[in-house]
Amino acid sequence: MENPFVISYRELRVYQAAFESAMQVFERSREFPIAEQEQLTTMLLRASRSVCVNIAQAWQKRRNQQAFIARLNHAETEAAATQVWIEFAVLCGYLEAEIGQELHHEYQQVLADLARLIEHSAAWVVNAES
Repeated sequence: MENPFVISYRELRVYQAAFESAMQVFERSREFPIAEQEQLTTMLLRASRSVCVNIAQAWQKRRNQQAFIARLNHAETEAAATQVWIEFAVLCGYLEAEIGQELHHEYQQVLADLARLIEHSAAWVVNAES
């Protein structure tokens, strides 16, 4: 049964949080050294943005619960990867520890929200006969 109150993935709290966090990552990464552009910066930006993309793709796969869950699982892996890249940025001295902790916490919340969405995925599946 589809949730009648949400008509777009953009309305999902988890998408909004992931998008906002990805934008914060982008803003912070602008201060990283040029030497890290191909390695850390690109990988961090790619992972953080991929969380949002995977949520959007999952939304479009709601006719098939397993495909929906699989795409949400991809979003989870990208959120976890983002946390790892944030940790590298902190340990390399490109990101202040406090900011790194805040970003890590934001992605931990995204992970918790994704887990709840997966746990209750049946409520979000679109009935193909509707």
